[in-house]
Amino acid sequence: MATTPSKSSPFDFINKLNPFAQRKESDQLQSFGDRQESEQAYDSVDRGNSMVPLDRIVGSVGRYRDFDSQFNPIRDTSGNERLQAILKRMREGRALPPVSLYQIKDDYFILDGHHRVTAAKELGHTHINACILELLPSTDTLENRLYIEKTEFRDKAGLAKTINLTEFGQFAHLEWQIREHQAWLSEEKQQDISYKKAAADWYRTIYRPLATIINNSGLVKSFSHRTVDDLYLYISVHQWEKGKARKYGIGVDKLIPKDMEEFRAQMAEHKEQEYPEMRREIMAFVLLNVDGKYEQRIFDKLVALDEVREVHSVHGSIDIIAKIVLTRDLLSSDAELLSQFLTSTIRQWKGVRATQTLLPGIAIDKDKNGTLPAA
Repeated sequence: MATTPSKSSPFDFINKLNPFAQRKESDQLQSFGDRQESEQAYDSVDRGNSMVPLDRIVGSVGRYRDFDSQFNPIRDTSGNERLQAILKRMREGRALPPVSLYQIKDDYFILDGHHRVTAAKELGHTHINACILELLPSTDTLENRLYIEKTEFRDKAGLAKTINLTEFGQFAHLEWQIREHQAWLSEEKQQDISYKKAAADWYRTIYRPLATIINNSGLVKSFSHRTVDDLYLYISVHQWEKGKARKYGIGVDKLIPKDMEEFRAQMAEHKEQEYPEMRREIMAFVLLNVDGKYEQRIFDKLVALDEVREVHSVHGSIDIIAKIVLTRDLLSSDAELLSQFLTSTIRQWKGVRATQTLLPGIAIDKDKNGTLPAA
């Protein structure tokens, strides 16, 4: 690990007197020197060449006052032959050398290649080839400690992508999974398997399938400030490491086996687009007492709801019976979903005096001829 030279440029004070400094901060590039100092980011790691999203390039090492936040040159560029030549080469699909970037956490700063970035943005590109030197933050904050932890996990495992957990100290659970998979692979192949090779196979055959199922389910929308990777951790640890019972999400057991390698074998039988969904339907009957003068209006409003499959007006102590079908993810509770549905719809309607909800236990549907389904 190398150390980059310190800190502020001798021109920083002069730059503060520059008239261009009067532009709005939101329209300025970030100063690499300021960011490096605030993060105390001096230890460096060579990350080699990679395609970098252009929207993650947020600043410059020495020219942050020469371009606006979209890397448009501040001065008139109509006669800028260099930029026009780069644009011409890019349009023709000719190769250009990678730009040189410094990385601090998830942001990038240009050391060399400002005009190549300007041209790529002008042509609507989304990524650019870059040679990256990462500067690791050392300021003692929870955010930085978490960033270092996930970076160290990624580097130790040799993964190309970062797994984004939002709680500190949780990567030990993923390391446990990799070690368990490493032992299984070594026994299966009757040879020693390296940690990095096991990690690559774990990522491809275990992590990716479960993370894809979670992502496709939209489950993360129900958990604010959490990521798909957080939910992967929660589900996988409870299924494969702790074996703890949950208050909610009992249906997960039917989808995800308690044994990690059994899950891997099941997923190997499917293409990604065939992965099962982490969702199931629940059926309930809602019994309504209503004010007589509003009964027809309430009946019609029930019929208009997509979730309502049947509506019956009945005689007796109950006025209307509605059959509803809702879809929930496997970590939510039936009661919570039903309560949200009822309080946001039926219980808000004028004329509804009271409701009662029934959840069926065992249910059997006969066909139109009265025949029971085959066993």
